[in-house]
Amino acid sequence: MQETMLVPPWLERMLNTAFFRVCRNHSDAARSECNMYCLDCNTDAFCLYCRSSKHEDHQVIQIRRSSYHDVVRVSEIQKVLDINGVQTYVINGARVLFLNERPQPKGGKTVSHVCEICGRSLVDAFRFCSLGCKVVAIKRNNADGNEGMSRRAIDEEEELHEGAEEGIYRPMPSRPSSSTRRRRKGIPHRAPFRS
Repeated sequence: MQETMLVPPWLERMLNTAFFRVCRNHSDAARSECNMYCLDCNTDAFCLYCRSSKHEDHQVIQIRRSSYHDVVRVSEIQKVLDINGVQTYVINGARVLFLNERPQPKGGKTVSHVCEICGRSLVDAFRFCSLGCKVVAIKRNNADGNEGMSRRAIDEEEELHEGAEEGIYRPMPSRPSSSTRRRRKGIPHRAPFRS
């Protein structure tokens, strides 16, 4: 029987956070939408300006939007979470995954892969459509002690996490000091107009 998998304390709060509202502290500034979440503070979403003033040396995840739904880049989230089994997509050249379940219109189309929690159609052979659905499955699995899961799902789960002792956790990487961070490019220059 598989050991109980743990969900990091910040994950459920992040999944329930409202992103992309205007920051109360920087409402007059451009780009003041709250699209960042601090894993160390685990409180609420904040903007770019709050990050530089209050979360400079913290582990921060940036949330992005795709078709009015919150997504996170795989390159950021996989450093701190085990995202195996969650469907990923390429959007604007970056591999992302959805934070929460998205409504899906009911259709008559037959699909071969569906999310184990919400039944959403999946592009590839993944188990979940979002991080939120994976968390629901982990909590269900922990509550049921694997009862109610298919043998295939149990085998896949054991295979995905073979050797992993901490479930969905990934070890927190060491934070780069402010001197080793890459600096942004200078001011962009437009190409001259052609006649």
